[in-house]
Amino acid sequence: MRVLGLETSCDETGVALFDSERGLLSDALFSQIDLHRVYGGVVPELASRDHVKRMLPLINQVLAEAGSKPADVDAIAYTAGPGLVGALLVGASFAQALSLAWGVPALGVHHMEGHLLAPMLEEQPPEFPFVALLVSGGHTQLVRVDGIGRYQLLGESVDDAAGEAFDKTAKLLGLGYPGGPEIARLALNGNPDRFVFPRPMTDRPGLDFSFSGLKTFALNTWQQCEAAGDNSEQTRCDIALAFQRAVVETLTIKCKRALKQTGLKSLVIAGGVSANTALRTSLETMLKELRGHVFYARPRFCTDNGAMIAYAGCQRLLAGQQDGPAIQVQARWPMEQLPAV
Repeated sequence: MRVLGLETSCDETGVALFDSERGLLSDALFSQIDLHRVYGGVVPELASRDHVKRMLPLINQVLAEAGSKPADVDAIAYTAGPGLVGALLVGASFAQALSLAWGVPALGVHHMEGHLLAPMLEEQPPEFPFVALLVSGGHTQLVRVDGIGRYQLLGESVDDAAGEAFDKTAKLLGLGYPGGPEIARLALNGNPDRFVFPRPMTDRPGLDFSFSGLKTFALNTWQQCEAAGDNSEQTRCDIALAFQRAVVETLTIKCKRALKQTGLKSLVIAGGVSANTALRTSLETMLKELRGHVFYARPRFCTDNGAMIAYAGCQRLLAGQQDGPAIQVQARWPMEQLPAV
């Protein structure tokens, strides 16, 4: 089965063509970072308009690069949620229109399931069951995964997601958008002995997260330094390192706790923050101690992309699932509601 995947959940337009026998044939992505950077965050209306502008050219590009034509496409998968409603509607409308025009089925895919399954696109994919850490700008969750659609939520953030905390901390330090890469860049030159930030909710049982207080701690630290006349670039680097280390260690502690609780030895990390090198290194070290394995997608498939949607959609389409012609999206959509394959 050859599936065209469309991703428009937020500020990146992703298109990919996946073949169930040959694997990923082609993919293309247009990021709106430059469009939103001047505002310090995503402007939903601008995101929706840009998806409309980019979608058809990207579809044509992907088909051409794969040496395919519309008649070669067997189905269309699109992101139906969670995400920005306007942006989601663009992808859903394109998918349903192409479904009608090409006479093929369409299927709405859960955005976070796409992220969770993105490591399956690699040469050495994980095997079920495993624990997954889904960590992005909108989500921080620990999930036990026994198969596609067989998900048990183990813990999640009670306030800011880790990626959101990265972005907000970067903004208060006067850094650019998106904040995650900026914090990681500055952290490379930070002094590890200058500041020590708390590791929130690690001193109590459970697998939930909280990053709002950590963001406030970073703000207070920066304001104290400014009040003392120190707003240097080195101070920004030191705070960035302390903040990143706190987030990474907190995530690592909770992942280790989840693996011990479930008795599993395989960990999948997915979502935009999974591209963070410090996080990968920390989790790899922890899994070596447990004699387990950590899996993640290549960096370009950690952020939003069409390949993960095409793959996730293909698995469900092969199982006989498809949608009707109605255009339906969900801004909020608990992954545990998905049917098992």
